[in-house]
Amino acid sequence: MPSSPYPVPQDIEATRNIQALFAQYGPRYRWWATATSIIGHFPTLLTGTIINIAIPTVMGALSMTPEEAQWLATAYLGASTVTMLLAAWAIETYGMRATFVGAMLIFATGSVLGGFATTGEQLILARVIQGTGSGLMMPTSMVILFQVFPVHRRGSSMGIYSLGMVLGAAGGPVFGGWLIDNLGWRYVFFMALPFAMASVPLSMLFLPAREPDAGSPSFDWTGVGLLIVSITSFLTLMADGNIHGWGSDRIATLAFVWIVSGVGFLYWEANTGHPMFRLTLFLNRRFLAACIITLVLGAGMYASTYLVPIFLQLVQGLSATDAALLLLPSTLIMSIFFPVAGRISDSVAPRKMIIIGLLVFAYHAYLFGTADHNTPFVTMVIWLLIGRLGMACAFPSLTAASVRPLSLELLAAGTGTISFIRQIGGAFGVTFATVYLQQRTSMQLAALSTMQSPSNAEVFDLFTRLAPMYAQAGGTPETHEGFGIGAFHLLSALVSGQASMLGFRDAFVAIALVFAVSVIPALLMDNRRPDAIARVSTRVPGSFPASGG
Repeated sequence: MPSSPYPVPQDIEATRNIQALFAQYGPRYRWWATATSIIGHFPTLLTGTIINIAIPTVMGALSMTPEEAQWLATAYLGASTVTMLLAAWAIETYGMRATFVGAMLIFATGSVLGGFATTGEQLILARVIQGTGSGLMMPTSMVILFQVFPVHRRGSSMGIYSLGMVLGAAGGPVFGGWLIDNLGWRYVFFMALPFAMASVPLSMLFLPAREPDAGSPSFDWTGVGLLIVSITSFLTLMADGNIHGWGSDRIATLAFVWIVSGVGFLYWEANTGHPMFRLTLFLNRRFLAACIITLVLGAGMYASTYLVPIFLQLVQGLSATDAALLLLPSTLIMSIFFPVAGRISDSVAPRKMIIIGLLVFAYHAYLFGTADHNTPFVTMVIWLLIGRLGMACAFPSLTAASVRPLSLELLAAGTGTISFIRQIGGAFGVTFATVYLQQRTSMQLAALSTMQSPSNAEVFDLFTRLAPMYAQAGGTPETHEGFGIGAFHLLSALVSGQASMLGFRDAFVAIALVFAVSVIPALLMDNRRPDAIARVSTRVPGSFPASGG
């Protein structure tokens, strides 16, 4: 340790290089490292949420179908899911600083390619590259924060870190909506570059280099290959089900590949010497419960974030800017509550905060399950606020509690696994939400269409009010199924809009039910105050040795 007037904090668990940075910069180093992590993670969140507000515009600009446009979200999530498990290997092999900088440069490359994309395929590829960088970023940032903050203040660290996540989630739709309406959708990719580039020199100053005694673990090529095949086949299966039919040979083949590769991945990781996905971590009951809840939280959070902007634009007819403005107030209020919730989570049993958060978010999703074309703007702002408060209650406690049983040498693997679970939940959530929405909308449309005949008194009354409007516009008197053709098309458009609204309702109610059921595994979470828990190392077979400290 170099000579320095600054003592190293005694209440942290950190590698030697991080201790050396504390000795160099003093107590303020904790905040420099936190700021660097937030600035680096911010642009990945910015483009992660901004694409949801841009999807309707991009579909028109690049002639993409809804099924193709879905890949703009799921390709990003799928790529980041794979690379999250590689964060522990990258940190051990190259160090935190090199991993962080490499992740930022990969992400920036994807952003540039996305901004210049001329086809849907190119844009999807750009999203894959962005996701690759983003996946390495999140676990690395969390490992840094968990080492610079004391163990009993990890809830506070997650609350502060989540502030950057909230600002990214809030800024993405707002800036994206304004850019789309005024400059064009390509700028939603370029806007993240200044933040990405600013984080590189900061990381060179404030992030630790590779530990001098760190090992050089083998890269798990087989595991990576099996995981890529499993995730890709699953996402393709869900995207193509409505196109080719769920009983088609193509879907059956994809399902077979998904199951075989998924089982093969788990078998390989259980038996290889240097796994990237440590199944032995799940022997800890509380870590397992945290992963189950994280899966649900990720699925619901991403599904809701994906569905709400599209609902506002397609059902309520809002512009991209107006839809983003509706999302802004609740997210900004959450940015205030997140650090508060993080501080509270340091003195309240994780189980209580997590269960409250899950139930509050379930209530928010149920409320959106009652929305229609005429739901007031202010009402939906309040509903969104309720959901964001639920997230703020659950997230800091859940993240801190999930790694609390793990020793320093397992910290990178644990944070990578938790991030992986949350992201795989997000990918599944967006995919299931899209498929379920399509199916429920089709079912609602079929049910409503059977009622559209002149013999239905309410329908006939509506038609008689539509017919003069069409006649005044110079329409022809031809008829179809007893209706004037023009008025029939107007009526069909109204029915389609109603079916779409009912489909969104069903999707939100499904999210509410899943969150309500997830309270069951939450009961397995620790019910002790964090500052009263005696922390014990849980070194498991197959873990990498600690890199100093």
